[in-house]
Amino acid sequence: MLDAGGQYCHLIARKVRELGVYAEVQPSDTPASRLAGRKAVIISGGPSSVYEPGSPTVDPEIFRSGAGVLGICYGHQLMVHLLGGVVERGEKGEYGVATLEVHAPGELFAGTEPRQQIWMSHRDLVTAPPPSFAVLAGTSTCAIAAMGDAERRLYGVQFHPEVIHSPRGKDLLANFLFRICRCTQDWDPSHQIPQLEEEIRAAAGDRKVFFFVSGGVDSTVAYLLCLRALGPARVRGVYVDTGLMREGETEAVEQMFASLGAGTVTVEHARDRFLGALAGVVEPERKRQIIGAEFLRVQEHAAERWHLLDGHWVLGQGTIYPDTIESGGTKQSATIKTHHNRVEGVRRLIEEGRLVEPLHSFYKDEVREIGKLLGIPPDWLDRHPFPGPGLAIRCLCSEADFPFSRLQEGWVMPVHSVGVQGDSRSYAPVLALDRPPDAEAKAAATDLINRLRGFNRVVALAASHAPLAAMRVRASVMCETRLERLRRADAAVRRISRAGGFDARIWQFPVVLIPAGTDDRPDSVVLRPVDSVDGMTAESVLMPEPLLRTVAEALLALPGIAAVFFDLTNKPPATIEWE
Repeated sequence: MLDAGGQYCHLIARKVRELGVYAEVQPSDTPASRLAGRKAVIISGGPSSVYEPGSPTVDPEIFRSGAGVLGICYGHQLMVHLLGGVVERGEKGEYGVATLEVHAPGELFAGTEPRQQIWMSHRDLVTAPPPSFAVLAGTSTCAIAAMGDAERRLYGVQFHPEVIHSPRGKDLLANFLFRICRCTQDWDPSHQIPQLEEEIRAAAGDRKVFFFVSGGVDSTVAYLLCLRALGPARVRGVYVDTGLMREGETEAVEQMFASLGAGTVTVEHARDRFLGALAGVVEPERKRQIIGAEFLRVQEHAAERWHLLDGHWVLGQGTIYPDTIESGGTKQSATIKTHHNRVEGVRRLIEEGRLVEPLHSFYKDEVREIGKLLGIPPDWLDRHPFPGPGLAIRCLCSEADFPFSRLQEGWVMPVHSVGVQGDSRSYAPVLALDRPPDAEAKAAATDLINRLRGFNRVVALAASHAPLAAMRVRASVMCETRLERLRRADAAVRRISRAGGFDARIWQFPVVLIPAGTDDRPDSVVLRPVDSVDGMTAESVLMPEPLLRTVAEALLALPGIAAVFFDLTNKPPATIEWE
């Protein structure tokens, strides 16, 4: 894989490994001479435009090396740009689900349908292929969504076959590997745990590991791996109660670690210091940075108390690959959001060689598989992911009052949220539809995001005490009152969702508090259920109408809640979390 900065580069590598073929990731500008002997080269997507100065490129010799080459998204455009075709800015973007019409299947699309669902994330597009390339497939927005030169074994696709929302994408990758490049199956990931233990021992040396654990899947699996590799005498865990946790979370985490017999885990109560540091902060990146920095201060405080600053201790973390990618952790990737485990202090520890992150190359579904082999009970492994910064990034704030404004398509809700469009970060207001969240509204949301500029998220109104025309965004900060309001809303949604069996059908269900409402009810709740495999892409999932009605009634009965909205947006163009 040649990494051009795409959010999904390592996901491609993982899909190739799942097919039984060894794969590794190299920078996009790796010389062709260093790739000698490789049967296949895949060029990833990326946040840049190929016609911009300084954009990532590849050594053109790879196209003459004899290896099969597949360009994906930006890689597709880069192949066109270097081989004499034309890439231009499109009139509108194409983000999320699209329909591909296959004109000439050949070996690349062998065994797949002539009409199939794919996942797009682009605005630039190919308007003319290079000489000798045939157009293989297109969409209503992108006429050249796939192309190929069968004789030279060079292919490009504008869509992302590596993500779960391109259902036949894995077949396309298999066709490229086995039919076109004649790869053989030589990779068996079943021995991952012994290898991970060896890596932990090598990284720790003769030092001990000090771990912050959250009770989530990632940190729990990483902590138990370190216990296996180093033994309980060399691993210490601390659970930090930041005051940003869900209802009953701290007690549940204590019980879980006790049931696993997971060594020494101490609870550090730090509610006042986290809430004090976050007082008055509105911008989401600043929130994440403060939370990350405060975690390090708590670490330093604990280290002083337990004499962990003598060089014999290193910090362990449950960082997984999406955390490093979205934090701009590879050479060309854009920063979508700074994760609390990638703030400046943690980067210093990386530079000093004082960090152990056993899961940094893995995705959420792979981490769960490792957890099963470690004996973690399924009810814990199957818990929905919960962000390290906690409810802080689900409690949105505003610097000033702003009215809603009317467009032909809906209402502009002047609450900004984070998105990922064309592999780059966006921060934009939300478009609210004054209609119920149903299949028609969801289809309309995808079209509106692609057609309108300036938005990365569309919500539908599920229920309300007041019409949208009477609502406004209010100046607000994160305080104990609003956090408790969110905590109660989150608990109600989880209780009803579990009882109705909906929780088991989805991957994650963020509940978000936004400062939009009326004088007597200043906040509203946004429901964000999504389906995903690894968090890199996600599809909004509609709730059954009776269940949604029950949830909405429960939320509107809470003090301070004016309305219930439903997020209809896929990832991309929106991130799963609003901040």
